Amino acid sequence: MAPTLRRLARLPGLVGVKHAVGGIDADTIALLADPPADFAVLCGEDAYVSPLLALGAAGGILASAHLATADYADLVTAWRSGDVARARPLGHRLAALSAALFAEPNPAVVKAVLHAQGRIPTPLVRPPLLPATPAATARALTCLAGVPDEPA
Repeated sequence: MAPTLRRLARLPGLVGVKHAVGGIDADTIALLADPPADFAVLCGEDAYVSPLLALGAAGGILASAHLATADYADLVTAWRSGDVARARPLGHRLAALSAALFAEPNPAVVKAVLHAQGRIPTPLVRPPLLPATPAATARALTCLAGVPDEPA
């Protein structure tokens, strides 16, 4: 993967990639150890954003950030500034939130939480997806309560 992305990064107009490979593997580490110049690697898997930022990713494209936007921005800032003492616990809390939000197929739980907060008119998702269960929604809301959406 890393050699292919390096070749693609040389194409005009290609400025980055959403990294969503289901984990952190040797190719991920190789890419972030020596990223192409002016090429952004953005985390696309919510639970992995903190470790990818620690390895040098530029940011993320994250469904969970709809619910804890300021905290995700703070996480990026903390890793970029080298504030490991702030980044690690925040990353752990946000990973727990992501796990709760992805306990059922995305975006069902995210939409259910946004609806419970009064931010969207309906929690419905398009078929063949089913709406989030009340239990998953309650777990996510409980987890979110421990991740304030305002900087501390």
